[in-house]
Amino acid sequence: MYSEYLFDRQDYLQLLEKRVEALKDGYRQNIAILGNENIGKTTIIHTFLSKFLDSRYVMVYLELRSESQEEFVRRFIAVFLYNFLTNSSEMLKEDLAFLIEKAKVYIPLTVSKIESLLQDIQRRKQDRIISRLFSLPSTLHQETGKFCVVLLDEFHLLETVGFKKLYTEWTQQLMSDRKTMYIIISSAITKAERILNNQLSLLFGNFEVVRIEPFDIQTSARFIDERCIQRPLRNEERNFLIHFTGGWPFYLGMIADAYCANKKLDLVTVLEQLLFNSSGILFQRFLQNISRFQQMRKGAEFLKVVSLVAVGHNRIKDISHIIKKPIQKLNSTINFLLEEDILSRCGDFLKVADRVFGFWLRFVYQEKLSSLTFDAITQKVNFRKCLEQMITEFNQESTLSINERMAQLLQLFMDERIQIERTKVTLNHFWEIKPIEFNSKHLREGLICRSPESTWIIGFGSDILTDEDIQEFSQLCKRFRSKLVRKIIITAKGLDPNSRLKALDENIWTWGIEHLNEMCDLFSKPRIIQTTE
Repeated sequence: MYSEYLFDRQDYLQLLEKRVEALKDGYRQNIAILGNENIGKTTIIHTFLSKFLDSRYVMVYLELRSESQEEFVRRFIAVFLYNFLTNSSEMLKEDLAFLIEKAKVYIPLTVSKIESLLQDIQRRKQDRIISRLFSLPSTLHQETGKFCVVLLDEFHLLETVGFKKLYTEWTQQLMSDRKTMYIIISSAITKAERILNNQLSLLFGNFEVVRIEPFDIQTSARFIDERCIQRPLRNEERNFLIHFTGGWPFYLGMIADAYCANKKLDLVTVLEQLLFNSSGILFQRFLQNISRFQQMRKGAEFLKVVSLVAVGHNRIKDISHIIKKPIQKLNSTINFLLEEDILSRCGDFLKVADRVFGFWLRFVYQEKLSSLTFDAITQKVNFRKCLEQMITEFNQESTLSINERMAQLLQLFMDERIQIERTKVTLNHFWEIKPIEFNSKHLREGLICRSPESTWIIGFGSDILTDEDIQEFSQLCKRFRSKLVRKIIITAKGLDPNSRLKALDENIWTWGIEHLNEMCDLFSKPRIIQTTE
């Protein structure tokens, strides 16, 4: 059931297994799994649970939803008891009263606490409910020696259940109960990070944060090839699809499956049916996003800002000018969109977090809004033209070398600020950009870029670089007597550990293709997608 989107996610499964196995050896490490919606978090968790069959553990998995305290407590207890009894010879039913009665034989102390808790809930007594609930795994361990792993999917929704002193009681439980492990999962990345950094920042029992990322370029290519084995895509089509989806497994899988299921349709027509046709799965999905905006008090402004970012007006100062609203007043709108992970921010730039939704806003939603007629045929023709033009531009750009692509990108810099990993970078407006050559074995070409503020020297590595390559590049940079030289190496295949340390020592920034692609997104340029044939 879950294997289709679990392609190449073994590292995450191995991490979970390692951390859970360590619990019985006296090492407890809680985990927070964060990632965008439909990136594959729940699939990873479900696959892990289906494969992990150690009877020394009781797995308590709950998907959070909007519900009352009593509903949440009863659900938690039912799942807790059901999974405890799974390894018994009992025939089980998904009925709480039945599970309590069966469990009394094995864990009378734990059941006594459960019954007391349920009585207090019914009497509307709300003192220490979350603390008592989350202490049940500890009591179970005392009675049976079994370890509990509590998995809370979309854990941030606990805030909506209405527990008094939720985080105060939970953090106390986390620090005192070293025999219970928590795996919390969230699609609301910004909210979850805020909770982890503030309410769940602990002296003992901190959460190890695991970010679930989209597939990288090579993994995306292998995923598409495997899904389309009956009807392979051409290399340029496959590369465009990786660029278009950003490597999100959900979109890659959906588009690849639709392409293979309709053997007479080309890729453009498949995308048209999914995104443009009102019955298309993605059209309906994104229309629901629009509906959620329309139900909000400031929904019209939220949607306006997101749409502007989608069409390329992604600097805050530009948005302020277009909607005629001061930046100070605009910030509350932007902060809300960032908090909801609808937009993401990189320095002075914004971008739509879901790039396929951003495409739909630009080429479907905005086109339908701006159309002067209800002529769906004309709108469809325009959509196809835009999509075909986008593919053509992508293919034309793909024929250029990375050196040429980078030179084009550098010409667009206008002193904006961005952040690459933890480094803040000012994109100086260069008055001169020209190619240079190096004598290094793996570092043969590059660019020198000059502005009044600084000089950038950029080298492009075609293979894994050694510390010798780094040393030679550093020596070359010293020939330039500018006091403000910024040394940058861009490599598609990375650096070995010694080379990375050497680069740090020499104050050289090292960027991968993924960093260039982040900048391509900010300046509305096609991504650099290099895959093997």
